[in-house]
Amino acid sequence: MSEVHAGLIDLASSSGIKPKAAHELMSREAGGRANLGYTDRDQQNYLRTRRQRKLMYGEAGCLLRYFQQQLNKNPSFHYAVQLDSEEQITNIFWAGARMLIDYANFGDVMTFDTTYGTNKALRPLGVFTGFNHHRGVVVFGAALLYDETAESFKWLFESFLDAHVDKKPKTIFTDQDPAMAKALNEVMPDTWHGLCTWHIMQNGIKHLGNLMKDGSSLLQVFKTCMFEYEDENEFEKSWEEMINKYVALDLSWLDGIYKLKKKWAKCYMKNTFTLGVRSTQLSESLNGDLKAYLKSDLDIVQFFEHFERVVEQKRQKELEAEFNARQKFPKLSLKNSPLLQQAVQMYTPAIFKIFQDQYDLASAAMIKNRRDDLLVHTYTVVLLNEDGEYIVSFDSVEKTISCSCRKFETVGILCCHALKVFDLLDIKTIPDIYILKRWRREAKSGYILENTTSVKEDVNLTVTQRYRRLCPKLVRLASRAVDTEETSALLERMIEEYEKKN
Repeated sequence: MSEVHAGLIDLASSSGIKPKAAHELMSREAGGRANLGYTDRDQQNYLRTRRQRKLMYGEAGCLLRYFQQQLNKNPSFHYAVQLDSEEQITNIFWAGARMLIDYANFGDVMTFDTTYGTNKALRPLGVFTGFNHHRGVVVFGAALLYDETAESFKWLFESFLDAHVDKKPKTIFTDQDPAMAKALNEVMPDTWHGLCTWHIMQNGIKHLGNLMKDGSSLLQVFKTCMFEYEDENEFEKSWEEMINKYVALDLSWLDGIYKLKKKWAKCYMKNTFTLGVRSTQLSESLNGDLKAYLKSDLDIVQFFEHFERVVEQKRQKELEAEFNARQKFPKLSLKNSPLLQQAVQMYTPAIFKIFQDQYDLASAAMIKNRRDDLLVHTYTVVLLNEDGEYIVSFDSVEKTISCSCRKFETVGILCCHALKVFDLLDIKTIPDIYILKRWRREAKSGYILENTTSVKEDVNLTVTQRYRRLCPKLVRLASRAVDTEETSALLERMIEEYEKKN
């Protein structure tokens, strides 16, 4: 078997293509099995030998060898391992160069979740994820854990901060794990810790399922308390009514979750920067993609190869979003609006759509009352056919605006109530302070790590990387050359001349 064939088999294996399918593809490309130069059995033997060679130093040796290879490809790759008293590896954390860059740009809000069944050792896989400026999922780091104790989580969070030069997120969402909460409180005491609403709802169904039969409204009332109320007094009143209605039953779970209300109830999160995130669905979305490729029978080497491939797919989606954003601008609902013209130039298409929806809602808003003091003007804003009033304050000296709905403070985008007041005051452009860089088209340009650590995203290509870069170009060239006898013969002569020289 030639080195080229071996390289193609390696490439197919690392891409998740099954050996039988890979052999069939290469046979057809070569014009038949007789022209391939090796048999299906040869391929199986090669893959078995390669796997045995990779594992000859045991799991720990293979793991360190893999990390060293990543460091050779890019010195900015970061990893950490924790050893037990017998010098055995227990917990593992790693973050690639692009993960470090993404966190530097978008690490203000993140989620962390663990999943099982992705590797042979059955270690829990933990992934740190967040939103980029296209509201796509980005990965900030990952870990294979020995267990899910407070000590393991504390080591993990410390390793995460070490990789990201001690930059802490403003907000993190996790499931309702007391060990995780204890570790977060010790390592990131100033980071706001929110609980995943999806996990809470699942736990609620588990503990209160017997109370949700025969037309019971308990679940709906609980969901309303979680997602709808913006006023704390309304929340407390509704919660008390719910408890009184079911007071004769065991409500110990509700009592426990009530004590954590500031971590999940909308009305208590109005001063928290969340980007609109309420759950760990970012992490779980990635976990779902991972489980499509990662299986419980993968050894440690195969696990890392396949994990990197899934992460690369997420990065490819970002590149596609970036390309589409540069190709054309979204359509304006009001093409002559200076404010929309500015927004479409500044925001990515995904964020502009959210902003334009708010701008559209502003057309249905009315000023119910206004009070003009010497410096601060206050407006009561209502929406047609909707309940609720919103108080908007505008500082005429500082030119700042705030709304009681707190949309800008939580999501980073101006609300329809503030935009209504802008229109009333003939303010035709958005002040720079209200266009966050993390939502801008150029969000990833000019990033600086706080301790001036240099992160190299692109380093000298290895032989394999050069091979992958040249292959598609040569395939396209061959596809064009075979159109005529002349071009085909010319390409063959060029290849023969190159082979003679090398």
